[in-house]
Amino acid sequence: MLKTTRGWILGFGLAAATAVPAMSAGLETGTPDLKSAGALAFGPDGILFVGDSAGAALFAIDTGDRGPATHGTFKVEAVNRKIAEAIGTEPDQILINDMAINPASGKAYLSVSRGKGPGAAPVIVRVDASGKVEPISLEKVPFAKATLNDVPAPGAPRGARAEAITDLAYVEGRVFIAGLSNEEFSSRLLAIPYPFTKTDKGTSVEIYHGAHGRFETKSPVRTFAVYTIKGEPHLLAAYTCTPLVKLPVAALKPGAHYKGTTIAELGNRNKPLDMIVYNKDGKDYLLLANSSRGVMKIKTDGVDSAEAITSPVKDIKGQPFETIAELKGVVQLDTLDKDHAVLLVQGNAGSLNIETIDLP
Repeated sequence: MLKTTRGWILGFGLAAATAVPAMSAGLETGTPDLKSAGALAFGPDGILFVGDSAGAALFAIDTGDRGPATHGTFKVEAVNRKIAEAIGTEPDQILINDMAINPASGKAYLSVSRGKGPGAAPVIVRVDASGKVEPISLEKVPFAKATLNDVPAPGAPRGARAEAITDLAYVEGRVFIAGLSNEEFSSRLLAIPYPFTKTDKGTSVEIYHGAHGRFETKSPVRTFAVYTIKGEPHLLAAYTCTPLVKLPVAALKPGAHYKGTTIAELGNRNKPLDMIVYNKDGKDYLLLANSSRGVMKIKTDGVDSAEAITSPVKDIKGQPFETIAELKGVVQLDTLDKDHAVLLVQGNAGSLNIETIDLP
């Protein structure tokens, strides 16, 4: 299994570093001009990658949060209310977009929209296991920016601009980005080397969608995980309704068009929300949170030789899975350590809670 590490201004500064780690070399100090804060992922040394769909950009921000890793147990009730209070607004005036755990410290980072509609301000907050909420100041921080090309225009139909970046992952010196372009085959994957030097054209991706009974090129990857198959890194990508698709990283070349291998149909009328890879008792699994079909534990056995789905599927087919009945209302998840995950869970009366679980 291949290991991966997945604004509004307040007076809280980023922690000062006593030495400049290799990941920070080449970053310039300034204020990132975030227009939105969506998908999040961590690299080494506390470097946070932030997807900005509104601004058509990817940011790398040095949080200065390099540990030591405490990996305490999260049990934070109504974190959305705590965040709203910390940034001077009401819970119904914020939207939590993503959550990522910093592997260097075990703290949770959340991307937030403050306000409604296109005028919403991007905010990034840090939460520790004790429940302390810190809005992160983006003034005078080391950062880098990569501008994305060929993104949907502001105001594009069906909210396509908001899906210019749907998920991120940092893997061995590159940031992988899923989302939509403005081209004919609009579903694409980008791989941007870090530190950012240039942004090439992405790979347009075509998949067979069993629930729809056709090949598709316009639906974006909703969430993905990186997994090694026979020594080669692959993306295991989940789409709405819910195909699970295998894509070799070697095929993701600038300007290329690639037809992914659909290895599972996990049930229609459903949107995948977040996914991680983990090992339990010597076997690898995917843990996939969904909008209407709960949290799935998906086996990876046989994924190397899985037969491609190329004909209509009424409900489910392919890689076997079980639904974890006790995990309800999960909207985001990330790995905490080899035995635990952190969840963002929909609670009662509109509350959102952060919880630690044993990996199932």
